[in-house]
Parts: sequence; structure tokens; C-alpha cells
Amino acid sequence: MVTQELYNFGPALRLMAMGLVIALGPLAWVWLRNKNQPISRRLRVLTLLTLFLTFDLVLFGAFTRLTDSGLGCPDWPGCYGHASPLGAKQPISEAQAALPSGPVTHSKAWIEMIHRYLATAVGVLIMTLAIATWWARRRAASDGAGVAQVLPLWLPLATLFWVCIQGAFGALTVTMKLFPLIVTLHLLGGLLLLALLQAQAVRYAQVQGGQVQTSLSRRVWVLLIATFVLLWFQIALGGWVSTNYAVLACTDFPACQGSLWPMMDFSQGFTFWRALGAGAEGGNISFQALTAIHYVHRLAAYVVFTALLLLAWQLGRVPAMRRYAMWIGGLALWQFATGLGNVLLGWPLAAAVSHTGGAAALVVALTGAIFSSSGVSAAGSASKSGASTL
Repeated sequence: MVTQELYNFGPALRLMAMGLVIALGPLAWVWLRNKNQPISRRLRVLTLLTLFLTFDLVLFGAFTRLTDSGLGCPDWPGCYGHASPLGAKQPISEAQAALPSGPVTHSKAWIEMIHRYLATAVGVLIMTLAIATWWARRRAASDGAGVAQVLPLWLPLATLFWVCIQGAFGALTVTMKLFPLIVTLHLLGGLLLLALLQAQAVRYAQVQGGQVQTSLSRRVWVLLIATFVLLWFQIALGGWVSTNYAVLACTDFPACQGSLWPMMDFSQGFTFWRALGAGAEGGNISFQALTAIHYVHRLAAYVVFTALLLLAWQLGRVPAMRRYAMWIGGLALWQFATGLGNVLLGWPLAAAVSHTGGAAALVVALTGAIFSSSGVSAAGSASKSGASTL
């Protein structure tokens, strides 16, 4: 296996330039298509487009992980010190010849680098949103027109800050050799980016489109927040299952290994600071530990699935929230189907990527529902005014 230093910033500028070139396409489309619209309108469209591309990036990140391409280029940010696998043909060929089924092959290198290009482009778009929002607010204030039609600056700045943190997690994913905790946090970070962008999209729809926030009863509001928290907990468990390759620890349903309570090692399974495949005290992680990781995720799924369906039913009784209710209920069923398909069909790539996509869509839907509501109504009953924006 060809050795390579973990950090090589030689191709960093070329990598950023490639991300900028990719981002110029969406930026040009938004600005030209809305050239006669006010800057706030263009920012709203760019926010929605960035949300869509970030969702695609999350899916491609799942594809990268599930095809074992996360170490297709074993250094960061380039590939063997080059901005693309084209310049790294020789070291990649040598690594592939030394270990044909190993983590470094030409196809895996391209998958990994395409993921980095897309991530860089999304970073450029998020940076553009932050700078343009600052400029639009400053211009509106200087013209004396007010800034009511432009988002508060803190939200795009928070998104920009987090995409930088997410880039650091991406680097650590490679340099720490797919360390399970880091990979799981990287997944959660990508979904947090989606939530931040969805929050911006909903706020723009409210300040520009005249959409009214909907008051919810205390019971529905508490259920919405509780389900949102449960969803993040379940996604973290799902990431832990995936990054530890524990999906196939149980290949039957509803039982696991022919039992409703199989042999499990919770202590080793939920020791978080350890290398991929390693046990808590060295050696390889036990099958019982992998079973514990899988089965806890499955048991929690029953709770979250029930909460999502209950939330969909309750939101469906509020006219302004019915579209969110339909999305949440449909996505809950989608998650159940794709999760079951992963178990019974031997973890096919399509089902695995779709399962990640369903989780990401649920984050977007519940974030939208939260930001479309104004909390608990004074009368304790749901308002019938407002509209959803998913």
C-alpha cells in the first residue's frame, strides 16, 4: 500500500477553484432568472436551491460511505497531493494492485473526490448567502427602506460557521480512518446544515410571501418538539449502526437471530471512543456488541415511528399544517419500509441510501413545521390561519 501524509494542502486552492466553478452554475441561474427581482427575492430562491443541493450532498455522502469510498483518497483535501484522481493515477494504481479489494481504487477515489467537490460548492453557496445577506441588509438600511424583507444576519452566519465545522469533520473522517464517532457526527452535521437552511427558507417565505405562523395547542407543540428530539436521537443511533457496519447483525424481523432478546454486549457496543472494528479494550469488536448496536436502533425505531404517526395525525387536524402532516406521515412509512428492506434484503445500496434520504427529509419536514408555528396559542387551540412551506 502506498503511504501518504494525512494532510497535504498543496491542491487546496485548485480544489476551492473547482468548487467555485461548480457553484457558479446555480448562482448564475438564480441571478439571471430573477434579475428583475429584488435582492431579497434572489436570496430566497438561492436559499431553496442551496437546501436542495445540500440534500443531494447528504445523499451522495451516504453513497460514499456505503460504497466504502470514504478512504478512496487517503489524504485531505486532495488525492495523493493532487486536485483530482487524474493526477494521482500512479499511486492509486499501486495501492489498488497491492490490495485490489482495499479502500483505494480508481472508482472509489473518484467517488470520494466528487463528494469533496460537491461539498466545496455547497460551502461557496452558503458563503455567498451570508455575504449577500449582509450586503442586502446594509444597502436596505442606507436607502432608508428598512430591512424587514431580509433575514436577520445571525442565521446565515450560523450556517456559514457550521459548514466550516462540517468541513473539519470531513477532514477528520479521512485522517482518523473512518473513526465511527467522527463519521456519525459528520452525518449529524450534514443534517444540521439542512435544518439551518430550511429555517432560512421558511423565514423568507414568511417575511416575503406573507405566510403567517400558525399557533398550536400546547399538546401538539410539545409533541412536535419531543418528536423532533426523538428523531435526532434515532438518526444518531442509525449513524452508529451504519458506521459500525452493524446492519446485518440481525437479518430477520421482528425477531433478531431468532429471538426477541438476542445476546448483546451493550458496554462494548456503546463505547464511543474507539477505532473502526475495534473493541473497547483492543481486539475486534464482538458480534454481540454489533447486535446491541443494531437492536437498540430497532427498538428506538418503534417509539419514533409511533411518535411520527401520532404527530402527523395531530398536525393533520390543523388546516395550515396539513401539508407537513402528509410529509411526516409518508416519510415515516418510507423509513419503516427502507429500514425493513435493509434487514431482509441484505442491506442493498438503494435501500440504504434511501433510508438516509428519508431521515434527511424528516429533518427538513419537522424543522419546517417548527418554524412555521408560533408556539402555543394563548387560547390553547390551534389557529386556522397560515400556510406551510415545504
